[in-house]
Amino acid sequence: MTLPLNQIILGDCIDVMRDLPDACVDFVLTDPPYFCNYVDRAGRKVANDNCGEWLEPAFAQVARLMKRNTLCVSFYGWGKVDIFFAAWKAAGLRPVGHITFPKRYTSTTKLMRYQHEGAYLLAKGNPPAPEFPIGDVIDWTYSGNRLHPTQKPVSVLMPLIESFCPVGGVVLDPFAGSGSTCAAAKVLRRRFIGIELEEGHHEVASNRLACRNLEASSQAHADLAMAA
Repeated sequence: MTLPLNQIILGDCIDVMRDLPDACVDFVLTDPPYFCNYVDRAGRKVANDNCGEWLEPAFAQVARLMKRNTLCVSFYGWGKVDIFFAAWKAAGLRPVGHITFPKRYTSTTKLMRYQHEGAYLLAKGNPPAPEFPIGDVIDWTYSGNRLHPTQKPVSVLMPLIESFCPVGGVVLDPFAGSGSTCAAAKVLRRRFIGIELEEGHHEVASNRLACRNLEASSQAHADLAMAA
């Protein structure tokens, strides 16, 4: 089967991934819904954010598509971490690291002011250590959320791809949103497969990836190299 490389596919990620062959991707970087009924200041919502029944079958497919001894970075909702852990474990993925992204602003205020994002580094098998391991604290840059209510900044995703996916490798994001993972992969000369359920976000992400002057490309990579 010819892989649908360097594009964002419109559809339910579970259905789309079922049609892809085993062990076809080198790295997974994704930001699934946190099933917390999130609504941003503009009233925008995230599809399937009101339940988590899709989580386990989605990560079962993610694990199947990962090559042996490779890694996945998944953002998660800390209030539902037990459900995320259960889904990852059922898929045969084990946590091998935790990444914290401190923010210089408060996302929301309840019992505390919430000022960071988190993601787990998950392993299939026993991946080798990268040549240049990155730290597990990565400064956050505010994206402005212009393209998506939970838009991740390209500059934050780039070091993850650079460290955990070989040049020319395939990066998968089954919850592509506005296409930030795919944009970061394109900048870093990795191939990618994105999947997005919502038609509007799919159109935005596809148009974004088609732009020649991909945002944050050369300057973000230069800044990253200077910081290394």
